[in-house]
Amino acid sequence: MSGLTCGLTRSRRRAVTQPPDSSETAVQVERFGYRQELNRTLSFTDLLIYGLIFMVPIAPFGIFGSVYAGSGGMVALAYIIGMVAMMFTALSYAQMVRAFPMAGSVYSYTGRGIAPPVGFLAGWVILLDYVLVPGLLYLVASVAMHSLVPGVPVWVWLAAFVVLNTVVNYFGIKMTARVNRVMLAAELVVLAIFLVVGVVALAQGKGAGFSFRPLYDAGTFSWPLVFGAVSIAVLSFLGFDGISMLAEESREEARQIGRAMVGALLLAGALFVVQTWVAALLVPDAPSLLDNGDPEGTAFYDAARAAGGGWLAGLTALATAIAWGFANSLVAQAATSRLLYAMARDRQMPRFLARINPKHKVPANATLLVAAISLALGLYMASRDDGISLLSTLVNFGAMTAFLALHVSVVTHYVVRNGSRDWLRHLVVPVIGFLILLYVVINAKVAAQVLGFVWLGVGLLVLVVFYLTGRRPELAALTEVAHESTDEPVKEPH
Repeated sequence: MSGLTCGLTRSRRRAVTQPPDSSETAVQVERFGYRQELNRTLSFTDLLIYGLIFMVPIAPFGIFGSVYAGSGGMVALAYIIGMVAMMFTALSYAQMVRAFPMAGSVYSYTGRGIAPPVGFLAGWVILLDYVLVPGLLYLVASVAMHSLVPGVPVWVWLAAFVVLNTVVNYFGIKMTARVNRVMLAAELVVLAIFLVVGVVALAQGKGAGFSFRPLYDAGTFSWPLVFGAVSIAVLSFLGFDGISMLAEESREEARQIGRAMVGALLLAGALFVVQTWVAALLVPDAPSLLDNGDPEGTAFYDAARAAGGGWLAGLTALATAIAWGFANSLVAQAATSRLLYAMARDRQMPRFLARINPKHKVPANATLLVAAISLALGLYMASRDDGISLLSTLVNFGAMTAFLALHVSVVTHYVVRNGSRDWLRHLVVPVIGFLILLYVVINAKVAAQVLGFVWLGVGLLVLVVFYLTGRRPELAALTEVAHESTDEPVKEPH
């Protein structure tokens, strides 16, 4: 045992003094029974930018009105609580990615941290997020572009976005990373313009003037009200977890992936709070927004118009369309294809989805399938009056439910299975994260709960079919548990 401990100490010291080379990172995957097939080229900065783009620094532009109305005007508070809730989840992700540094995210972590059948169900549930979210993003962006250019139908914009993103993703993760840097810079410029113009407008006496009402309003405050809005606001944070999907394409050590997730979440959360606070003070007709909601999704643009006029409203609307339809959906499609790839190589999805393009080192078939689903789903939902709201409820419920399983996997893997005594990271944090998310799920819309549990029921039926046909979920080299991921020596089995 002392030899094992010394070996682990030396490996940790080596990891601190120099970054892992390609052979070391490849071994991380191969010791779990997989071959290193994806291209390891991403740096810590690439991962951080990927997470920010996935969350979209200007994400509140598109759903500001819904969060404002749902929170009784305390939109900044809703985003702060949402960030705190997601931070506990990010910390749990950071622990599991160190234990199992591979693609698949919560599917891999729960499957190996708890049991393969649980991993399948977690992967199935989070498919509501990963498979449906590109379709939602394409639809929102296409509707926004149609409002700016009425002569071009929604379906044309939708098809154009799908084709463009598929081409970029098909040519490799490095191409995606380059595009991400450009798009992030553009989004931050637009956000800076809005904040400067908005603050100047408030200083000139426009809007309601500066106040703390977006953070706390005694006249409307109640915990169920605020947490109901949090269930909507967390849609803006979904995507930080997508960083873990790139574990097999990162050239960094595993712990850097967790740090990138936490960093992206903190940066995005700060931007969300600042922009929604300013916008809340500029809303031209707050009582009407509280009473009637924002069915057209224009509340943020109305606030921008009140601050700077029509040009600022148009700029923020255009930025939303491009950010959601191109930047965000680009990384969403990349993450979704990696989830399908991870499940397919374990024979829990059709095998053809595990095939890698030999030249570009990407899961090409999975990428094309996601594009086809997004196109079909977007076109169908565009024909429905409730298409955007229906997709939003499904996406949120799927992610929150999968995150609950993630927190359980941390406790099971580290405390129950490996006897960890790091109570803070391996027990307290996941338990608090679990309880917060459970409260959010309970206070979510009934429609989201019904549709989510129906999807879960379908997953249970699929699992039963697997067992009946002799294809019960199994993971490669499951017995080779990564003991070195814990911070203290693990007892050897008797």
